[in-house]
Amino acid sequence: MALASRIHESTDSPLAGCRMSKETIETLVSELTHEEEWRRMRATAACLAGGPRAVQALTQALESGDVALRVEAAAMLSRIKDPAAGVSLVGVLRDSEETVRQAAFSALEQMAGNLDDETAAGLVRSLHESSDEDVRNRVRQLLGVIPNAITPLCEMLTHPEGEAQATAATILEHLLDPRSANGLIDAMSSPAVRDTAVRTLKKLGAIRDRIDATFNALRDVEGASEREEARMSTVMDLLGIGRPAVEILIEYLEDDDWVVREAAADLLGKIGDVRAVEPLMKRLQLDKDTGVKEYAVKSLGLIGDPRPAQLYIEAIPIRPLRVMAIEALAKIKDVEVLRPYNELFNRLRTDRDGIVSYSAGLIADKLAALEGEQPVGQEESDDHE
Repeated sequence: MALASRIHESTDSPLAGCRMSKETIETLVSELTHEEEWRRMRATAACLAGGPRAVQALTQALESGDVALRVEAAAMLSRIKDPAAGVSLVGVLRDSEETVRQAAFSALEQMAGNLDDETAAGLVRSLHESSDEDVRNRVRQLLGVIPNAITPLCEMLTHPEGEAQATAATILEHLLDPRSANGLIDAMSSPAVRDTAVRTLKKLGAIRDRIDATFNALRDVEGASEREEARMSTVMDLLGIGRPAVEILIEYLEDDDWVVREAAADLLGKIGDVRAVEPLMKRLQLDKDTGVKEYAVKSLGLIGDPRPAQLYIEAIPIRPLRVMAIEALAKIKDVEVLRPYNELFNRLRTDRDGIVSYSAGLIADKLAALEGEQPVGQEESDDHE
């Protein structure tokens, strides 16, 4: 079926007839479990495009909705991945309904790389507050995949009870984050954690040695084509380390050698940890090498954080960066932050570059949907009808 025909048909559906409606985001969230599919679809689209307002409405539903709505709200928050929802999801871990608890755990697992310090601290507190051993086990598993849990876990190493200390040390061994080194060293006087602390510090040292050796080898390569091939090999070699490498890779963003900075930026984007956002923004702003800037934009786009939005806008006129910048803008989930640039996106709809025009149109349509307006293409099909 041709695209125009599909668009024409879509105007006959109840969903098309309601595009101009002005329901509040709270009303739309309540329809996530509606019996009619088009209402559920409309609610889903509104939540994904709604930014902080949608997150606030979803967290309210998470706390006060019926069981089915609480489950759907948790699932939707996991798709949006806004750190602001973390504390509310932690609160739901004590919900009386098993299905709601399961949905909250699943959401937190999917959001692990985006969760903030406050959420991590709340999870650590729940280890002490919950009497449900199943909940405690699930929380331990969660903490083992949340990078921002390092600080509260290091504080837990000083807990007066040896069991709590041992739990913290075990989770820190799983996380393998260099930021835990000082806390583990300080805790080695405790018999409850000594063996785990020694083992973890050895592993951290091995990770540091491997990354240092690999980047040193990359630095020694000469010749443009040889360096590019070596950079790709370096990325493939170190990518498997994952999040334990993030803090060290952030240090290498400041290296004197451009190919090392490129490799570090590339790796940070592929790992996708939000800790890399501000260091990558700094590279985009200050680095003198265009290649490093390109990898900084690309990696920031993969992470999808809204903070670099203004930097992407400033990069659009720069020929080597414009396509990656507009694609990064299109990946930002919090569309609300792009509203001040709506006029620019509408102008870029007619850009010669197909990727630029497509991405700009995608963003403009999302912004129009926030206002209850019809997308440009949809208006044309309605007029034709």
